Order: sequence, then C-alpha cells, then structure tokens
Amino acid sequence: MQPPRLQPGDEIRVIAPSMSMAIVKGKQIELAKERLEGLGFHVTFGRYVDEHDLVFSTSVENRLADLHEAFGDPNVKAIFTAIGGYNANQLLARIDYELIRDNPKILIGYSDITALQLAIYRKTGLITYSGPFFSTFGMKQMADYTIQGMLAALTNDAPFELEATDTWSDDKWYLDQEDRTYYPNEGPLAVNEGKAEGRLIGGNLCTLNLLQGTEFMPSLKGAVLFIEDDNETHLMKFDRDLQSILHLPEAKDLKAVLIGRFQKESDITEAALVSLLKNKPELDGIPVLANVSFGHTDPIATLPVGGYAEITAEHGRVDILVYGA
Repeated sequence: MQPPRLQPGDEIRVIAPSMSMAIVKGKQIELAKERLEGLGFHVTFGRYVDEHDLVFSTSVENRLADLHEAFGDPNVKAIFTAIGGYNANQLLARIDYELIRDNPKILIGYSDITALQLAIYRKTGLITYSGPFFSTFGMKQMADYTIQGMLAALTNDAPFELEATDTWSDDKWYLDQEDRTYYPNEGPLAVNEGKAEGRLIGGNLCTLNLLQGTEFMPSLKGAVLFIEDDNETHLMKFDRDLQSILHLPEAKDLKAVLIGRFQKESDITEAALVSLLKNKPELDGIPVLANVSFGHTDPIATLPVGGYAEITAEHGRVDILVYGA
C-alpha cells in the first residue's frame, strides 16, 4: 500500500516517537522548517514533540498521541520524525494499526525509527520511507542529493536510480555547522556481483534485530535486505548482528543485501568488511553491496520500506533501480 504522493502546499507534521526534539538546537529547527517550507510544504508540530524526561524522551502515551493524531488528521499528508534514539519499539504493542491502515500517509526517518517502519509495514502493508529526519533539514550545508532523493521518493510515482554521491561526510555537523570535511566517494563496493530484484526490507540493523521473534517482524522471503548501523557498532558487533538475521529461516530466500556506509568511528575498513562478508556462506550467490549512500553518514538516500528494487552488479558496474511499490 503506497501512501498518496506529497504535493506542494501539503502539510508535514513533525513528531518525536523516539528521542525528543528538545535535543535539537533552535536554529537548526528554524532552518529545517524554512527549508521544507521553501520546497512548498507547510510544517506543523506534534503537541509533545519538545517534551522530555531524564532520558530525553517522553511517555509512551504522549508519543502515541502525536503519532495517532498525525495519522488521523486529514490535513496531514506526511509525517516527518524529528530525530532517532533508542526507544521507539516501546510504542509498537499499543499503536492503532487500523487507524494507520485506514489513513495511509508518508512516514519518514531512519535509525531507531526502523522499529516503527517495519512494524507498520508488517501490520498494515503501508510503505514507509527510510530517509532524512526533520532535523536533517537543519543542516546548513545540506546536500542537494538528500533533498532531491527525498523528493524523488515522496512526490512522484516514477522509479528512480539510487546513485552514488560525489562526496560524503561523517562530521558531527549538529555541533559545528561550519567546520565540515568531505571525502571522495568511489560508489558502492560490490562484495558479490550478480543481478536480483525484490522487496526492500530493512533499516538500522540493531533496531531491526529488536523485532526478531515478535509479531512486528516483516517477512524476509524474497527480500532485498538493506541494513546500516551507527558509530556505536564495530566489526564484531556488526558480524554477530548480521549473523543473527541470516539465521532466520526466511533469510535463505534473500535476493540481495545492501549495506549503508559505516561511520569512521566504527573503524570498519573495507578489507575487514569484505573478509567478514565473504566468510558467510548464506550470502553466496546473491549480490552484496557495501558503501551504499544511506544510513548515518551524509548525504542520505531515501528508500521505500516495502518498495521494490532491481539490482545489477556486473563487471565493476553497479545499478540500483528503486520503485515505490
């Protein structure tokens, strides 16, 4: 079930189902609002988006209230999550999935928001979007790649190429908007070549693993698994987290694996990553691509969770074509 496309003049509601937007600097909030309104949209905020407790989140009840109000409000056409965090999975058992099924609309974010996205897809069939946060739009030197990728995924029905960026950055831009360092991007690394197509299922790997064995875990049968992780991961943690996914019965029917670029603090080198992946017989015979432009580095692509992808990785060339439904 694909939500209606975002159009000029539409209302975007910002909610904080994980950590509070209170941790985002005021100037970044102002810039994010101005940037989205400059694209022709109208930005509003959930009632509890700034409320926070000792762990910089707020109650399950208040986070659910903002989520349900956003889906239930006919004026709201898209829901942008403020930021990630650690506890979005607290909401899953109490979400009104029937409300969401009856009022399909865009939901976008990444990292901890993966829990919401996969649960909603599993329970309703609604395609959601792994892509920038509202706070991402408060980046002073925001890449056009991120903006255009979001618009391609949310505003039209045409398939789009998931292209490589020219450069990438791992700066803590939210602490210093001026001192930025960019690195050349050599594009996706084809660990295993081949051709494949299938449903895009995935997001943040450690968050995805929280859903194993629950009613909120979507099927991996015939899926193109896309995974990424933040700077809290390292090679051995990534190894066992990925292995846990590959042990799932339906993982034997995976069509391909896409891995988002790691942050430098993870200290995961290309050589170590290739060695790790080549040592997994479960991945033999399917395309496996690393250094894809999604996840916790900048710029960030937008991918439809539950959408469709065609992948060709042959003779050193990589093409990823993405369909919204």
